[in-house]
Amino acid sequence: MHRAWNLFNELLMLASAGFVTAGWYQIRHGKVHRHRRFMLTGAVLGAAFFISYVASSFLIGDTYFGGPAAMLAPYQVFLQVHVLLATASAVLGVLTIRYALRATFSRHKKVAPWTAASWLIAAGTGLVVFLLLFVVYPPGPSTTALWNLVLHSHPAN
Repeated sequence: MHRAWNLFNELLMLASAGFVTAGWYQIRHGKVHRHRRFMLTGAVLGAAFFISYVASSFLIGDTYFGGPAAMLAPYQVFLQVHVLLATASAVLGVLTIRYALRATFSRHKKVAPWTAASWLIAAGTGLVVFLLLFVVYPPGPSTTALWNLVLHSHPAN
């Protein structure tokens, strides 16, 4: 089940990236209303990804890297870069949407290209993480779901 949920999460993120790409294309061709629809759809899918990812971590747990030990350190560095970029992209996304909804288009136009580019890179690095965890190498063990720790923890003596 964990692998299927992670595939679902990855598909949400890739769909989000696809809509952001389409929205970027639309605004470059002067189609503001289509741009808005694509970008809002991309943002909703990105938010759905985040909610689903957090739920997955809470209910099921995460997966350790199952590749060769020599690849663990480079994988961890890559993963941390991905996490930082994805977090920055999400913050930029909220800011960019806020500017657009408030019709502060001079600020929106300055921030939006950086937001879209970082979002697309974060989606690409997320795909690499997914592939390394579930396709290229066999999945490592799963962490204990936080939900299980809450339900089954025992008070310290």
